[in-house]
Amino acid sequence: MKKYFSLLFIVASLVHAENWPQLRGPNGAGISAEKGIPIKWTAKDYAWGVKLPGIGHSSPIVWEDHVIVTSAANKGEKRFIQCFEAATGKPVWMEQLGGATHRKHALNSYASATPVTDGKRVFTSWGDNEEFFMVARDFKTGKELWQKQLGASISEQGHGTGVSPILFEDLVIILNEHDTSLGYIAALDQLTGKVRWKIDRKIKKMTYSTPILVEHDGQTQLINACLDDGLMGLDPHDGKILWTTPGTFDLRTVAMPVYWKGHVYGSCGGGGKGKLMTAVKLGGKGKVTGTHVAWERRRSLPYVPTPIAYGDHLYLWLDNGIVICVNPKTGEEVWNERVGRGDFSSSPVCVDGKIYCSSRTGEFTVIKAGPKYELLGRSQLGESTHATPAISNGRMFLRGFEKLYCLEAK
Repeated sequence: MKKYFSLLFIVASLVHAENWPQLRGPNGAGISAEKGIPIKWTAKDYAWGVKLPGIGHSSPIVWEDHVIVTSAANKGEKRFIQCFEAATGKPVWMEQLGGATHRKHALNSYASATPVTDGKRVFTSWGDNEEFFMVARDFKTGKELWQKQLGASISEQGHGTGVSPILFEDLVIILNEHDTSLGYIAALDQLTGKVRWKIDRKIKKMTYSTPILVEHDGQTQLINACLDDGLMGLDPHDGKILWTTPGTFDLRTVAMPVYWKGHVYGSCGGGGKGKLMTAVKLGGKGKVTGTHVAWERRRSLPYVPTPIAYGDHLYLWLDNGIVICVNPKTGEEVWNERVGRGDFSSSPVCVDGKIYCSSRTGEFTVIKAGPKYELLGRSQLGESTHATPAISNGRMFLRGFEKLYCLEAK
């Protein structure tokens, strides 16, 4: 009888296994239902840790029993993608690409774009002022399936690149809105790399915000946050622009858009501070600035960290460690607390109602997601990090500048 119930438990666990296939997990929401992830830990609590061959700010992705991460060495001249066993950290495969060094912001890296996978193929984008391309690899072996050059990613101010690809049906979609009028959003065939659609984008400042996909009134929309058009929705089947909010954003976008109950939220900023957040009610067509903007906020905003929408609240984790809980319907503050210590470049994740985020120095702070502020714990990663964690199948994967760590649920 014991064996029978043990088998049932294992089967149930596998059925409810949660993959983390892209930046910030399923739908880019940064939310996991996994239980038992520690709120406090020490170096002794890591199930394993592995040294990476290069440095990077990209996040790990997880599919079933494998975790994948990228890094770069020699100032971008060597680019790596690696696959590990999720349970042990044992290497499964590693592939390397050549590259060229280029200017970048001191807070950026030469491996900042997070890969995306469907469990069959894994897609990675790499770019600089000379080139921008997508590579598809076999998920099990790492073998290159195709490589597609799309056109340079020109950063006139030398910030470098960082937008991550996302998947929709049989397409892999990448945004390359950069500092000239030669930018674009493109959708490639996952099987062949053939460009299925591509729209030109004239953006004056490079977009660092990775788009998200949302479902509204039976239609899937690709939500983008960028200069000039502000928040906007596109049809991911063909790239047709459905609606825009022109005149809202006049600065660079870095944080990803966020979805909550028929609303999307986006922000822009500069100099380490968010300057404007816009909430848009979905359902409009064309230019909807005057009809569908629910509210705007112009103070105390994140610039790099992406907010978390959980339950009936929106959590803004600022770059300086202040966290603000707001009503997503109105933008009204519920609470405002200095939570973290130091500066933050990674985005928070919400795990079973608890929000985790790390400072650049590697100090993780955990708070309760709720209408009242509650600090749950602080822990040290052991090295600096700008990466957002990945959570899957009872494990949290933490990526530092140089190492990948696994923290198991209890």
